[in-house]
Amino acid sequence: MSLTMGSGPFGHAPAGVFAPGMVLIDPYPRRMRGVLDGETIVDSTRGQLVHEPGRLPRCFFPPSDVRTDLFVSGPAGVPSAALGESQVWDLRLGDRLVERAALAYPSPPAEAARLAGHIALYWRAMDQWYEEDMPALAHIRDPYHRVDALPSSRHVRVSLDGVTLAESERAVVVYETGLVPRWYFPRADVRVELEPSDYASRCAYKGEASYWSVVVGDTPHVNLAWTYREPRHDAALTRDRVAFFNERVDVDLAGAREERPGGPWADPDWWRDKTFEGDL
Repeated sequence: MSLTMGSGPFGHAPAGVFAPGMVLIDPYPRRMRGVLDGETIVDSTRGQLVHEPGRLPRCFFPPSDVRTDLFVSGPAGVPSAALGESQVWDLRLGDRLVERAALAYPSPPAEAARLAGHIALYWRAMDQWYEEDMPALAHIRDPYHRVDALPSSRHVRVSLDGVTLAESERAVVVYETGLVPRWYFPRADVRVELEPSDYASRCAYKGEASYWSVVVGDTPHVNLAWTYREPRHDAALTRDRVAFFNERVDVDLAGAREERPGGPWADPDWWRDKTFEGDL
């Protein structure tokens, strides 16, 4: 799907609508299933994907596609400036109670009327999600988000405190929507010892990442590098390659020093922040 073609929001036949506060609501025809204790709680091809500034998309489903019979009253909802008052439910399945499992905006503004009666399930409320028949990771995927992994012969060097960590003319560069380019090195082109970490993260688009720490001089740099051992299709060329956070190292590209980007990954303790785990 393209932003400016076909049914995209700026195409000739837009399928979505804009609500107040730059909120885009798009049809989401992909089959999404949420499973809890082996029971399917939602199974739908009629979702409405809500894009709000500064947060991951959320998918709202028609109530007929959701096991609303398992809902019990939950805590008070937090109103949205764009979508109005909210309603929250807990979910009880047998002896298992999942608090804050579902959310709805019963009386959205006219521009967002297609959300009326629709229900979103919190991602962490399900044991497993599926997109069609493939396990879905971390959060729902945004059709406007792209991951392009490309082989590059440009000379790229990564260093820290003057110590070369990796250097190559056969790296793979990943261009991902909203992120700086990431350089993935063959293991043979990594110059420092990588110490395995217990930390792992999930990306909805690239897969599950394993991390390494690096010691430079006497200073440990925790979770500075990562790899995808079983990457998803769009990131297949990164398999078993090593990337370093541009935010925490120096990158020399074709002899020119890149400026370190800011953002959350510039914090050495970024991995302690639970907001990286996503939710709805």
